[in-house]
Amino acid sequence: MHSLLSRGNSVLAYTLSVLVTLTFACFLSTILVDYRTGTEMQTLKIEVKNLPEYGVSKKINDLGHITFNLDADLTSLFNWNVKQLFVYMTAEYETPTNALNQVILWDKIILRGENSNLRLKNMRTKYYFWDDGNGLRGNKNVTLTLSYNIIPNVGRLPIVGAIGSHTFSFPSQYTR
Repeated sequence: MHSLLSRGNSVLAYTLSVLVTLTFACFLSTILVDYRTGTEMQTLKIEVKNLPEYGVSKKINDLGHITFNLDADLTSLFNWNVKQLFVYMTAEYETPTNALNQVILWDKIILRGENSNLRLKNMRTKYYFWDDGNGLRGNKNVTLTLSYNIIPNVGRLPIVGAIGSHTFSFPSQYTR
């Protein structure tokens, strides 16, 4: 009556339908989870230099150096649907030429099963803190925030900001 190919097609179609339904149900089980967590940041050493940026042009720009402490426990973010986290720290500040400047200073990828309790002490930034002018010297309102992208097994890719931030100011004199 039915050929082997027809029966195989029916079994495969039914199996895929069940898997899609189960996957969607699993996605719905974590859609309302609150992924925000608290964090504490502290700056230890803050310097600003006025150097030429050789990568793009020979224009003299401000280069900030900071040393920071970071304390964030991200273990509560991992559930069955979280494969990895992309964690990054940004600095936001305002200058006369730009209303909003955002610079990523540090990042880390945390896979499931790795240590996700970040207790970083006396860390230097991973990336350069360049300003496109002289907006860092004497800037009194630089805010550090921690954010993370959650990479799930199934579902949407949320970008979540951690609870807590740290505001600091750069010195009014250049460091030699």
